[in-house]
Order: sequence, then C-alpha cells, then structure tokens
Amino acid sequence: MTGSKLLLPLRIPELGPSLGKLIVGTGRTPGGVRLDPIRYRLVTRVIEAAGEARRLSANEERGPAVAALGRAAWLAAWEEAVGTLAATLITRFDVQLEAEARAVRMPRRLRRRVALDQGERRSVAARLGSSGAVLIPALDALERRGEAALAATALERDAVTAWQESLKTAARRLEAAWLALEDAVEAETVRWAQVADRVARWRKPLWPVWVVGALGAVLAVWLGLMFGGYLPAPEWLLRLWDRGVSPP
Repeated sequence: MTGSKLLLPLRIPELGPSLGKLIVGTGRTPGGVRLDPIRYRLVTRVIEAAGEARRLSANEERGPAVAALGRAAWLAAWEEAVGTLAATLITRFDVQLEAEARAVRMPRRLRRRVALDQGERRSVAARLGSSGAVLIPALDALERRGEAALAATALERDAVTAWQESLKTAARRLEAAWLALEDAVEAETVRWAQVADRVARWRKPLWPVWVVGALGAVLAVWLGLMFGGYLPAPEWLLRLWDRGVSPP
C-alpha cells in the first residue's frame, strides 16, 4: 500500500524557544533607535506562519504546510523587517543632516546635496540586509529537507525529524541575524553621525570676502593717489568730468 495514510504526519515544532532574544528582546537601543516594533512584527510573522502550517498539516495539506514555513516565508519576514528599518534610519539620517545644515546656515542648493541620494539609500539597506547572511544557508537546508519530509513514510522518519530540526535551526539563525542587525544599526548611526559632524563644521567660504576687500583696498589706494596728484586720471574719467559728471 502506498496511500497517503502511510505518510508520517508533519508536526510543527514550537519555535519560540529557538527564537530566543527575538522573543524577549536584547534591551538594546542601538544608536538610540527603538527596534522593538520591528522585532515584534518579525516574530509575529514567524509565529503566524507556524500556526498556519499547523492548521494545514492537520488538514493533511502537506505541501502548503511545508510552504507556509518554507524558505520564501522566512525570507519575506526578514526582508520586511530590514526594509522597514532601513526606511526608518534613512529618514532619521536625512532629518539629522538637514538640521545640522540649517544650524550652520548652509545655502539651500548645498543642503540638497547633503541629503542621502538613491545610491546612499540603497547602500544603507544593503549593509543592513547583509546581517542576514547567516540565515541563508539554514533556509537552503530547510528547503531541501522540506521536500524530503513531504514524501516521508514510517520507514523514513529521519526525514521528518531533520526537517523539524531545520525549522528550529532557521529560528536560531534568525535570532543571530537579528543580533547582527542590531550591530549594523549601531554602525550605521556612527557612520552618519560622522557625516553630520562634518556638516556641522561647515562654514561659509571667506575667499569672496577677501577678494572683495582686496579689490576695495586697491581701488581706495588708486583713488587716493589719483586725487593726490600722484597718478594721472584715466581718459574715461576725464571725459566724465568734461560732461559735468562729478568724479567719485
């Protein structure tokens, strides 16, 4: 007999213990940024996916049950968290740079250059996203073992056990990725604080003042020498006198 009754049930393990500090938090506010709302959302997505997988498994919907906690589901939850965090940080950095630029009275055209451009925004998101590198191999293994668990019979119990362990491993790697993400947030805030400090040290260039002052001094000396009789008046000035225009 090779009916579906011979297939082992796909029991979903409890993932909470494996999520570790993603559940309880680390107590950190890296760079002064509160990450709890993003962390809560990430954990909620994983727990909801596990609940959906249990429901589908109970209904003998094996393929959808495995997919509910498959590679794509974990990646989508992670990428949403990173995307939300990147947008939050970019807005924060832009506000910080704009405030520093206004404080030193930087001209508007220069202030526009201070704001993060598209390339810098993508770089911030990429550096944050790289924190998930530790997660990817675990998800690749989960995908492979999920396929084997789908068709596992009583003689292939190890295939289901390996898949269940892969789920726990993915949860632990997600926790590790989150801890790395907190470090990345700290690094980004330090990086952009240094940029803001350079903006705060900006001063309006003095060379135009020096040039105008020097020209004014030369003009004053020339006029003094001319009216003192030490230098001849130029022809254009004499023509003005002939027309009755008072000399300067």
